[in-house]
Amino acid sequence: MAEAVLPRDMKGSKKRMREYLKSWVPYRFQRYYTFIAITLFGLIIPWVKVNGNHFFLLNFDHKQIHLFFTKFDMQELYMMPFLLIFGFLGVFFLTTLGGRVWCGWACPQTIFRVIYRDLIQTKLLGIRKSIKNKQKEPEGQMGKRTVGFLIWTVLSFIAAANFVWFFVPPEDFFNYIKNPGEHGVMMGTLIILAAFLIYDIVKLKEDFCIYVCPYARVQSVMYDEETIQTIYNTHRGGHVYSEDQQSKLVNSRNELLDVDEHNECTMCDSCVTVCPTHIDIKKGTQLECINCLECADACTQVMGALGKESLITWTSYSAVEEERKPKYIRFRTIAYGVALLAALAGLFIAGASKEFMLLNINKTTELYHIKDNGHRVTNAYTFLVQNTEREDHKYYFEVLGQPDIMIARPSKPFKVKAGQKIKKVVVLQTTKDLVKDKTKDTPIPLTIKAYAVDNKDKIVVERKTTFVFPRYDILLKKRAE
Repeated sequence: MAEAVLPRDMKGSKKRMREYLKSWVPYRFQRYYTFIAITLFGLIIPWVKVNGNHFFLLNFDHKQIHLFFTKFDMQELYMMPFLLIFGFLGVFFLTTLGGRVWCGWACPQTIFRVIYRDLIQTKLLGIRKSIKNKQKEPEGQMGKRTVGFLIWTVLSFIAAANFVWFFVPPEDFFNYIKNPGEHGVMMGTLIILAAFLIYDIVKLKEDFCIYVCPYARVQSVMYDEETIQTIYNTHRGGHVYSEDQQSKLVNSRNELLDVDEHNECTMCDSCVTVCPTHIDIKKGTQLECINCLECADACTQVMGALGKESLITWTSYSAVEEERKPKYIRFRTIAYGVALLAALAGLFIAGASKEFMLLNINKTTELYHIKDNGHRVTNAYTFLVQNTEREDHKYYFEVLGQPDIMIARPSKPFKVKAGQKIKKVVVLQTTKDLVKDKTKDTPIPLTIKAYAVDNKDKIVVERKTTFVFPRYDILLKKRAE
């Protein structure tokens, strides 16, 4: 995104300034392009599947998570910490680098307000006279306002459904809404989300950003002198407010010139009129500022007509003080960048270790059975086997590390359908005297290898368990009977 700063060789030339403004792309339009890209991505990506898997889907119904078109069972959520860490670090990185750039350029709240206020109310229905005046709320025109409300109500349900699609895939969603009574949780979530969006965008408006959203309070502690923000240049424009922002020093252009004849601000307040959060950027950094840069666009047009650069730019305080470009690469951004790469690497490593079948092993309540007059010892287990693949497979097991322990049951491979989860009773046995301890039963560690017989190289997992061998004196007693 190019900054709205005019080339220095254009200063003082109104003709060349007009030529520049013809090719200048306001931040507002750049934001619109970003909004369109984000909206299309959000609407389309739930429908895109690769090998039956979604880009992102947290499916509570089937207890699965899809990430980067790879499906994971809920038991494989060892990768979730990396995903959460990556998300938080990403927010910290963006805030340290660009302040509330998320709020002004990507937040759904901002996108929805632009759609409702600038597109529906202003462009489509003409309820508002200009998108450059966001301070005056429309009055009267109840018919048009009702139409705008109804249009946004429909869009709210679409947006709510789009959100639900990341938890209930579209192919299931449209089947479920045919029988809403059987899917009360999903329908309730849909209605509550839509109702909230209607209230938020129509009634709460930017007060959500100012008073409700916790990010506004958290982001200020992440700033430093090089954080990119929307900044009014007091060196050129002049001080309109006191340093503590509590009192106004001047009220007119003439008063500003009386302080210093070189002060360039025209006191037109175009930057105030266009601000969606109703602040005066001339006060300096404020929690309410969402870095939308509408004020920079307004100032560029006003100052451009005078052959001068905008007094409001997207830069850092240090860059303004030292009259240089902002420093994007510094210790904080490097540190967050390294941490982000580490979290991303952990996420991919965890994802690469995906298992194509799941296996849980639990011993039964009885530790062991002694059979054949003390010459054979068996242990029984309950194996929970899940086929996470889209095809049916036949599975079997091997005992690793203990050649004298064999599988007595099942005697042959068994079939598990695609996505199916079954319980299987497995019996291990030995005819050898593994331990001759007459004081206690002895647990013997072993490893169970489970695999699909038709794809043994790919679909294979290993689990640790124990085989309990009885006290040796009990075996001898059985053999003597």
